[in-house]
Amino acid sequence: MPQRTVVVKVPPERRESLQAKLKEKEDRKEAVFEWRTAPHAQWSVKGEGVVATLYDSGKLVVQGSEPERFLVRFTDEPAPAPPRPLRPVLSEVSLKEPMVGSDEAGSGDWFGPLVVAAVRIDPEQAAELAEFNLKDPKELSDTRTLRLAAILRERLAHDVIRIDPPEYNRRYPDFPGVNEFLTSLHTQAIRTVAQPEDKVVVDQFVRGNPVKEALADTDLRVEERPRAEEELAVAAAAILANAEFLLAIMELSERYDIELHKGAGPPTDEAGERFLAHHGEARLAQVAKMHFKNTEKVRARLSG
Repeated sequence: MPQRTVVVKVPPERRESLQAKLKEKEDRKEAVFEWRTAPHAQWSVKGEGVVATLYDSGKLVVQGSEPERFLVRFTDEPAPAPPRPLRPVLSEVSLKEPMVGSDEAGSGDWFGPLVVAAVRIDPEQAAELAEFNLKDPKELSDTRTLRLAAILRERLAHDVIRIDPPEYNRRYPDFPGVNEFLTSLHTQAIRTVAQPEDKVVVDQFVRGNPVKEALADTDLRVEERPRAEEELAVAAAAILANAEFLLAIMELSERYDIELHKGAGPPTDEAGERFLAHHGEARLAQVAKMHFKNTEKVRARLSG
């Protein structure tokens, strides 16, 4: 399994308790760690399939095949944000029949991959997931998204398709636009997890029903609609897609030693300028979707 890197910020008031929790797990024989030193770090441990290092800045870097598992088992859960009004509590949603949900992440982000995820949930699994209070990832912290994704991957049939920038830039010209690219990926992921006659709900990314049309050769009952994260299956797919996108951004930021921002606004442009200054334009296609307007904007700023 490929190695991945997760980077999260640990507030000052939680740093001692994090170390104490690791030592407590050792004392209870629930984990075994090799304690190390690292430059500019408070501590570093190797064990449980990862190397985790807490730097003086409060940055916790976890590297391994499944770094999210470490977060789920050993880090403290931050206080949840108050719920937004007029949003359904997804844990109260029950299913009368199996449902497949699909959603994507990264389509509006200059940096990082395009990710599509599909999930299949049956009524029994929906009841089991109630305790986790799944929500639209836009209402979750990045750390909470990563933790929930680790749980969902263990429990649900799913398919996550991650198109990293080099592959994205190579394949994008084969499609009329990003919506056609997304249609292809949603269709692929749904075909992987769906069973005959399943109900399928897709978070609508363009007017019309392109995914339904692409799946016309099946007996699946496909519905495409906006704000579909209100459905438990779509919320789960959105969490998996967003978690994979977050992991990719973390990996790229760590690899190139520059914090690559989500989105396509001014902070993203500033990160792009820093990237070009340090690594040159030739490497930009390793981290960014080159057809975005940000590409020419940043080039123009540096050349001007």
